[in-house]
Order: sequence, then structure tokens, then C-alpha cells
Amino acid sequence: MTPSPEAHSHRLASEPALPKARGDLSERVLVALAGRRGALPSDEETGRADPYGEDLHLLLYVLYELHYRGFAEADERLEWDPALLAVRAAAEGAFLRALREGTSGGKDVAEAVDALLLEPVGDDGHSVSHHLQREGTFEQLREYAALRSLYHLKEADPHLWVVPRLRGRAKAAMVAVEFDEFGAGRAENIHAQLFADLMADLGLDTAYGGYLEAAPAQALATVNLMSLFGLHRRLRGALVGHFAAVEITSSPGSRRLAKALRRVGAGTAAQRFYDEHVEADAVHEQVVRRDVIGGLLEDEPGLAPDIVLGIEATGLLEDRLAEHLLGNWRGGRTALRTPLPASR
Repeated sequence: MTPSPEAHSHRLASEPALPKARGDLSERVLVALAGRRGALPSDEETGRADPYGEDLHLLLYVLYELHYRGFAEADERLEWDPALLAVRAAAEGAFLRALREGTSGGKDVAEAVDALLLEPVGDDGHSVSHHLQREGTFEQLREYAALRSLYHLKEADPHLWVVPRLRGRAKAAMVAVEFDEFGAGRAENIHAQLFADLMADLGLDTAYGGYLEAAPAQALATVNLMSLFGLHRRLRGALVGHFAAVEITSSPGSRRLAKALRRVGAGTAAQRFYDEHVEADAVHEQVVRRDVIGGLLEDEPGLAPDIVLGIEATGLLEDRLAEHLLGNWRGGRTALRTPLPASR
């Protein structure tokens, strides 16, 4: 795994640096990514790790990131290194087992989708967007944006992996929605760029992966879920389920977040990101329900349990993240591993 002299000759300035380890497993993987020799974690060691813990999710995140932009210190050829793929497979197995244990195992897609459409009459005390709209501080909104940047700065990228695994109506509808996510042909309207603009308005670092060190395992898990489903053809139904959960629940949550940003006096670029999602995702919801899910089930009805898994696993991890955020904020603490520099 030692990089050749030319290994970094075509690297991009935007590639992030490797993070610090969060335990023995991630330490050994990071040593390998940096091109130094050492023993990688065994399947048994990885299987004993906390499936929602810091060590396992940093390990998964850095190995998945090899398929996105990589890291400045890592040889690009490590993306397909057999030993690292074996470590990733063991970690994925532990994570996926926990997700299956934490969800219903059901197969009624219509019931799972209908549950997403039920907006609570009021705040039940467990909603991050309700909290931020009603009483969230400017600093809490900054923390929320910093954590969400791990996904939003590559928004829609993980979902693209499902496109070659679909056909007909499902494929056409998926591409139509993704076309909007990528700015409908205009670089300045790519949703990842809109989020970078939001971050700049909030006085945050817009560098890709800039807040990886600050993000707790609960946030990493929500991003790892997309990569897990996206990188495995056998989990294509689960990725469609995840996509449906995100698109169907996005519009009302985005409306609350837009109001929160206005209330604290954030700039127009910060407000625009969520305003855009209020309108766009209300349309996307219908397309995803009718054509992406409907078309996939028409072609492959046996994928119904996986679609339900994708929907429910998304909710499970979002609930875990919400509990972490709200518990810390209500206790007067930062929700990040390291606090943000003051902005005002």
C-alpha cells in the first residue's frame, strides 16, 4: 500500500486531509491510507465494534470517501485495494445487521411511504427543524449546517449510483429528479453549490469535508447509510427507499429551516438553499412516489422489503442524530466534537 512517486501528481487541491483516528480500528485504516505499513483490523475485531460508534463510523466514512474525492495523502489506487475492501465489508456487515435489527423487517411499501406523509400537528419535542424554527440560536444553526455539510457538499452524488441499476420508468424519473439536484444544467444552481453559499453566509468554512473532525458518529452514520446502499447493487431497493424518505420529508422540514434562518437574520444565500428545497421537493415527492418507487416495484416486486428497509433505516438514523443534537443544545452544550470558532 505504499504510494508510488507519481501517486499524487494529479491530485486536486480540494481533496481533504485525513482525519484523526477515533479508536484502534480507524487508526489502523488511517495508517494504511497514509501509505504506512501495519496490520489492518480483522473481521472478528471489526465485528465486535459498536455498530453505531465513533470508531466504526469514521472507518467506514474514510473508506467510502475513497469513492468520492479521496484524501490528499491517500494513493488513489487504494480505492480498490482488496485488503481495505475486506475491512470495509466487515464494517458494513456490522452496520447493516444493526440496521436490520432496528427496523421492522416489513414489506408494505405503501404503508411505509404513508407514514412519511404524516406531519405532526405540532412539535413533539423530537424534531430538530421545529426546535430551530422556534428557538434555535444562530450558533445552533451554524452547527447544524456544519454537520449537514458532510452530505450537502456532495448532495445527490450517492444516489446516482442507483441509476444504472434501474430501468424504464424508474430510471427516467430518477434521472429527472437528479437533474434538478444538479442545477438543471447550471453550475451555480447545483444544490451542493447552494449549500456552500449557505455556509458562507453563516461564516462557515466551505471546504469539502471541512467539518469531518467535528462531526459525531450520529452524523457520520447518516452519510454512511447512503454510501452503503449506493455502492451495492443488491441494496438498490434500499437506496430508492432512502431517496424517497429524503425527498418526501424534505419540503416541510426545509420550510421550517428557512423560517429559522430568517428569524436569526441569516443572509439571503443561506435562506435560498432551503427555499429551493421547499418548492423543488414538493414536486419531487410526487415523482418519487409514483414513478421511481412505482416503476421499481413494477419491474422488481421482490425489492419491496429493501425499499421499506431504506425508508425505516433513514428514520432510525435521523432520530438518533436528532436525539444527540437536541440533548446537547437543550443542555447548553455544543453538539460538535469540537466547537466552532465564533462568527459574531
